[in-house]
Amino acid sequence: MLGAVVGDIIGSAYEHEAIKTMDFPLFSEKSHFTDDTVMTLAAARSLMFCMRTRKDTVTEERFSRSFVWTMRNMGWKFPDAGYGRGFTAWLHAKEPHPYQSWGNASAMRVSPLSWAFDDLETVERFAEISALPTHDHPEGIKGACSVAGAVFLARTGHTKDEIRGYITGKYGYDLSRTLDEIRPEYKYSSSCPGSVPEAFTAFLEGENFEDVIRKAVSLGGDSDTLSSIAGSIAEPFFGIPTLIQVEAYEKLHHDLKYIVCKWEQWRN
Repeated sequence: MLGAVVGDIIGSAYEHEAIKTMDFPLFSEKSHFTDDTVMTLAAARSLMFCMRTRKDTVTEERFSRSFVWTMRNMGWKFPDAGYGRGFTAWLHAKEPHPYQSWGNASAMRVSPLSWAFDDLETVERFAEISALPTHDHPEGIKGACSVAGAVFLARTGHTKDEIRGYITGKYGYDLSRTLDEIRPEYKYSSSCPGSVPEAFTAFLEGENFEDVIRKAVSLGGDSDTLSSIAGSIAEPFFGIPTLIQVEAYEKLHHDLKYIVCKWEQWRN
């Protein structure tokens, strides 16, 4: 989960710059948390509300209700975090309904679920539930479930080849191209089909956490979300260097810092 937050903050400074290079400062005055962090922490907060400890059980209905309430509550609290037009309308609707989105927000906010349950089937089922309040398009659901599955596999000791094989076999994403092949023609996309496979590739080619984030940003696309998704998978696989964690933590609002601290206690 923290990998998603760190990736979001690092990528935020380069979201519309299309820098196409791995040579850039990880943090600067322009680095900030975005909707990716707010909604990822909404998922974490909702899980902690529904499950006193990781050993507790929660029904699908209870989690769904809690997650909708928490996303809206935190969205209202951080109104300038950079939400898309459809999500903004959903936040302020009197009776919110899913709007057939296939945007990558469903994939960037899902990683806490991969740490909350101890079997892949349950992780992916709750990932689908987390997508449905807003992203009920099949591609939006697919993005959420595939990322949740990859994070779970990474945290349970699977190799990159095993993760690649599972994602391509079950979800059909084409992960055959290298980043060097993707990068020259790649353009900004906030859709799941246009960004989730690229985030997977950044993880698969990365040599450590920082390298994964730099590779995701270097594509020159939706940098905060690409880095958030790639970082969420890289965290359990590589770990996050302490100095990078500290720098990112200092960029958070105090209420978000509190959720991060509570999550680390809850998760462990």
